[in-house]
Amino acid sequence: MIKNLSYKGVGIGFLLTLLALLAVFQNNVWRLYQAITLYDADKISHNFLNMYKMFDVSKIDASTTAYYFPVDYQALPDDFTLNDETIAIPDFLSQSATHGMMVIKEGEIVYEQYFLDDSQDKQHISFSVAKSFVSALFGIAIAEGHIQSIEQSVTDYVPELVGSGYDGVRIKDVLQMSSGVKFNEDYADFNSDINRFSRAIAFGTSLDNFTASLQREREPGTYHHYVSIDTQVLGMILVRATGMSLSEYLGQKIWQPMGMQDPAYWMIDGNGMELALGGLNITLRDYAKFAWLYLHQGQWLNQRGQLLQIVPQQWVIDSVTPDAPHLMPGENNPQSGSSYGYGYQWWIPLGAEDEFMAQGIYGQFIYIDPSNDLVIVKNSANSRYTDKSQQWPAKHLAMFRAISQHFSQTTLP
Repeated sequence: MIKNLSYKGVGIGFLLTLLALLAVFQNNVWRLYQAITLYDADKISHNFLNMYKMFDVSKIDASTTAYYFPVDYQALPDDFTLNDETIAIPDFLSQSATHGMMVIKEGEIVYEQYFLDDSQDKQHISFSVAKSFVSALFGIAIAEGHIQSIEQSVTDYVPELVGSGYDGVRIKDVLQMSSGVKFNEDYADFNSDINRFSRAIAFGTSLDNFTASLQREREPGTYHHYVSIDTQVLGMILVRATGMSLSEYLGQKIWQPMGMQDPAYWMIDGNGMELALGGLNITLRDYAKFAWLYLHQGQWLNQRGQLLQIVPQQWVIDSVTPDAPHLMPGENNPQSGSSYGYGYQWWIPLGAEDEFMAQGIYGQFIYIDPSNDLVIVKNSANSRYTDKSQQWPAKHLAMFRAISQHFSQTTLP
């Protein structure tokens, strides 16, 4: 009788274990399917507004003292011009599958519209716009003494990367997307490194282990090659240096003091490590607050009228100032894979006087124009974004500049 009960116990235990394994397998298969179909035309809009519900995330609570920009809605210009082609702005917003766009001029929201089921209270995936948030955290961590210098080696903080392509690479070269690591960032290529990375996320496998698997292609600090995993390395350094998760550090150093009005969600792997390179989910108005912070070189006037230096001023200046030939904007720069310039996780567009940008795949943008005291943020779900013949980035930049010029000629009441 005792043996029979024991046998039944073993059988029940085995069955429960089997069911648990099947549940995990089913969940992983479902997440893999979601990752593979993430950008499909009939699913992309819903997916980009629900990423934090589809994958594992950590939550960053809204500020207990939320800040709200005053509102004075005005009309956008009718159109913009690129290469002698005049493009109507309403048409372009539709063609680029815009979810939301906001313009802030002189501290007031002068334009705010949502499309395709987006709304003020919906969090939207950042993709690579998150890189600029990581850069801000890095500047704060240096000011607080957690990180000694960007001249140090990556492996001074992350010894797990010894033997990888990041072994001995300066932190500064990683910040400037000049690590020398071999990486294929082509989203249109199913077998590219970035898409392999996406599938790793779907299975919840270690992002740190994926990063450690990459190898060197060229000498660090000599060529600007956009490698998203460089930002993942920055995230690894921050976690080890601060002793906090990226979500905790962002919440404590930026979300709370800036009065972010909505919670944010940061995608994580099975070990709780954030997808530093692009996993933030934030509402449009909180994206705009971050843009406004950088417009004012890291200073923030909070709801109590206190002027806070959230991000060190010199860090912001250095972040948007290319300081080597391979980082300078220009067509056909033989030392760069882009015509844009690059700083510490921020883009400097062609022909910029003082403009700079954060950009994310499929149409996520933060555009900052200090001379006109204006920022623009835009979220999109453009399934055609990888079609280079459409010149999506160039069209967006031309539109942003036309909007900025329009409002620079408009006297606000």
